[in-house]
Amino acid sequence: MNLRIPGPTPCPPEVLAANSRQMINHRGPEFAALIASVTDGLKRWFATTNDLFIFPGSGTGGLEAAVVNCFSPGDHVLAVSIGVFGERFASIATAFGLEVTKYAVEFGEAADPRRVGVIVDEHPEIKGVLVTHNETSTGVTNDIAAISRAVNGRALLLVDGVSSIGALPFENDAWGVDVAVTGSQKAFMSPPGIVAVSVSPKAWAASERARCPRFYWDFATARQYLSQGQTFTTPALSTLFSVQTALGLMDAEGKEAVFARHRDLARYTRQQLQALGFPPMGDGRHPSDVVTAAYVPAGVDGKRLVALLREEHGIVISGGQQALAGKIIRIGHVGWVNRADLDAVFAALRVTLPKVGGRTAVAVG
Repeated sequence: MNLRIPGPTPCPPEVLAANSRQMINHRGPEFAALIASVTDGLKRWFATTNDLFIFPGSGTGGLEAAVVNCFSPGDHVLAVSIGVFGERFASIATAFGLEVTKYAVEFGEAADPRRVGVIVDEHPEIKGVLVTHNETSTGVTNDIAAISRAVNGRALLLVDGVSSIGALPFENDAWGVDVAVTGSQKAFMSPPGIVAVSVSPKAWAASERARCPRFYWDFATARQYLSQGQTFTTPALSTLFSVQTALGLMDAEGKEAVFARHRDLARYTRQQLQALGFPPMGDGRHPSDVVTAAYVPAGVDGKRLVALLREEHGIVISGGQQALAGKIIRIGHVGWVNRADLDAVFAALRVTLPKVGGRTAVAVG
């Protein structure tokens, strides 16, 4: 199977081998060394000296952790939505009784940092800004540095970096991010199972006042246990072994090389899809280097296209979500991926398009 979705992503052989290691005592010295190694390694890719905690769970759990540790019911937050996962962040805040002002843009566009600043100007009571760095539902990346400058420290900045951290440049401390969240199953080339959350001093101060209910996701409890080389709950040991190995591979490649590889593959994917007749989604000013979203050509059955690629070629790509179902395709190029993996997708598309109402496509150089 050629898995070309934006997560979970394929795992290198070394990472899969690490995942099969025997269990260890999660209250013993071996685990203390493991959690310290993975925590320090993730901090390098977050570019932070802030506290960082690892929980068993998914990215959504990390977003919930960010909300419940920083706010109280009734607090006012601004939720910046450029797609399905921005909407999810807003829904989490609503579920815990926060007052949510939503700034949503048309799918395929990025948020305007100036508009974020204006909304915070108009609502000085806003205590937090919730924003997705890379929106996999639309293939768009927000400019977090510019959004941070617009917020200018007037509210906590909480960032969903689930699909971006490790694949795109991310400067947690330099950008003034108060809480950032990522997961193991995307850029970190590992199975799903852990979520990592960074916490700034400003977020710590907010957590002392926050009154949203929390138990599993409590930052104070996580800090207490980490100081002892442990986690509060039973850790996802196998995934931690995998992430430790993946971090070694990523560090060996080097940050700039990893980021450049993702940029190259994203540009290549956009070029190939346009040549095949798939119009890019959005205005093209803020395309994702993690996943490319494109409209299916006129007359093409998008759902059938995705199904035939899987059934006849063993290639798994994503379709659109919610209102975009059947209208777009999404090709992931994040983590352990190279041009050959993508060329197989484009070759299969050329064969499959005529079967679903499209014209015969030609190869491009």
